[in-house]
Amino acid sequence: MTTTPDDQPDPGPFPPATLEAFLRCCAGDWMSLRSRFTLGDRGEGDDWHSSERGELVVSYVDGTDGGPGGLQVTPKRDGSQQQPSLLLFGADGGFSTSSGAEGTWSLWPDGSLELVLDSPGGTVREKIWFTKPNLRLRSTVESRADGAPGRASFSSEIRRVSRPA
Repeated sequence: MTTTPDDQPDPGPFPPATLEAFLRCCAGDWMSLRSRFTLGDRGEGDDWHSSERGELVVSYVDGTDGGPGGLQVTPKRDGSQQQPSLLLFGADGGFSTSSGAEGTWSLWPDGSLELVLDSPGGTVREKIWFTKPNLRLRSTVESRADGAPGRASFSSEIRRVSRPA
């Protein structure tokens, strides 16, 4: 069962102390500003970095077999929703995506969630943390298989909230 942002359950105390609470805290409509950087061979000019704004709709997905659950992430562009991505988390520290990628997760004592994807081409590490219930930060760093730096990004995301009537 998917919980939509409009009927999002109370995620509990802040900052979230369990993976399920962290995932529930992620549910909502988010405005994002992402800066991307190419760390290795940057070439000439300013094409080694870019910034873009975007919107995401994130829904919590209930876990099965006692698992912590997952997230359905749907980008919004030009006012329309795009194809959603699904991330399902296992209690064993693993996760899988709807694209077939598999990785590991760690919820650190500081309340941040780290996702690691290993592939023959290298490793991607993403760290997600909340500074407030409606402000989420993400950093992603890619390391190539030969040890060279790849790409990196930093995102600040603000949850859209409705004004009280």
